Amino acid sequence: MSYDAVVVGAGPNGLAAALTVARASGSVVVYERAGRVGGGTRSEELTLPGFVHDPCSAVHPMAIASPFFRAAGLDIEWVQPDVPLAHPLGGDDAAVLERCIGDTAANLGRDGAPYRRLLRPFVREWERLIEGVLAPALPPQNLRTLIPFGLKGARSGRGLARRFGEPRARALIAGMAAHSMLPLERLPGGALALVMATLGHAVGWPFPRGGAQAVADALAGAVAAAGGEIETNVEIKSLDDLPPARRVFLDTSAKAALEIAGDRVPKWRARRLRRVRYGPGVCKVDWALWGPVPWTAENVRRAGTVHVGGTFEEVAHAEREVAAGRHPDAPFVLVAQPSSFDDTRAPAGKHTLWGYCHVPSGSDRDVSDRIEAQIERFAPGFRDLILAKNVMTAVDVEAHNPNYVGGDINCGVQDLRGHFLRPGLLDPYKIGDDLYLCSSATPPGGGVHGMCGHLAARRAL
Repeated sequence: MSYDAVVVGAGPNGLAAALTVARASGSVVVYERAGRVGGGTRSEELTLPGFVHDPCSAVHPMAIASPFFRAAGLDIEWVQPDVPLAHPLGGDDAAVLERCIGDTAANLGRDGAPYRRLLRPFVREWERLIEGVLAPALPPQNLRTLIPFGLKGARSGRGLARRFGEPRARALIAGMAAHSMLPLERLPGGALALVMATLGHAVGWPFPRGGAQAVADALAGAVAAAGGEIETNVEIKSLDDLPPARRVFLDTSAKAALEIAGDRVPKWRARRLRRVRYGPGVCKVDWALWGPVPWTAENVRRAGTVHVGGTFEEVAHAEREVAAGRHPDAPFVLVAQPSSFDDTRAPAGKHTLWGYCHVPSGSDRDVSDRIEAQIERFAPGFRDLILAKNVMTAVDVEAHNPNYVGGDINCGVQDLRGHFLRPGLLDPYKIGDDLYLCSSATPPGGGVHGMCGHLAARRAL
């Protein structure tokens, strides 16, 4: 049988490409090496029966804001925590990003007024901002919004934090900028912090009810409804393994795309793909708990996401250590506590907890003891609640999902060069005749938003 398109990889971008093509022109088949669809949006019982964990992504502000997801009409029930984000600083002290800018500003003391002035224009025009951010560099979109955003956000996390003088606001910026997996002295950490804060106020930082698998299953269901086929437990090692098709999409890393496509990629494009740089990895831990995390600060218990790392300088030091190839003694830890807001994640009265820290690329070191020490620092008694845990080193993360080379969940460094030349400024999706790369190795990069696959499909169509 011949298809209009074949997609290799059923992560959110592969499924987005498949759905875009299926709705536009017809027959599509998707091949996935794992036993279920999802890629970075899967859910599994990693610890004990009845405890549902997300091995990779868990919190999805980019998905709920994504132009692709908003237009796709997917059946996903989003759970909005009481507070999108909290950042404990010790004792009862914590910085809190509330849905309301005014409430957030009230928590920031003297920094409240400058925070409000900084965020309010972007929250008002958040749809234009996200449409511009989640798009290829050329041609630029929504310049009316992107130019003022660039004037304020074209700086490092440290540069953006200089607007504020108090620990709470500076800590908020540090945690959001650190999602870039870059030192806080590097661009474009400040821009990412602004985007994350804008999304927190505009659409929240929600979870899908039941786990991240719900996102993948909704996409797969839409592909099937549009006439597409999905086959799991099928590993594609070469384009010769594929049936005839007008177009082929690879939801893979640049490295894997070269291995699969071989000489179907012109030499000059192959050189471009080989130059893709990979960033730090992650050490990921999932816990089954007797009860909720006993955060000392009450506001932190209301938050879906918790940034654990202390002050701006402490977070900055940890991220510099990772960039230098070292494992920080006190890492910056990203934590999600979905079972506090979604009772489908754990047996009655019990809880799940999700967390990771950045580590050097390709690390095989289990640093869960350091991660737990950081949480214990702000939630004494946390370790006493642990029923079971599952640890994935950076090496394990890549084994679980080969797109994450060295454990890099962004599929490539996303500094300014990595953002605008990802993997090339002009025509970043086409890598050969009727052959397209559609993973987060292409613009707009990492995150669960489906735009890489959607844009690659639009380019092919």
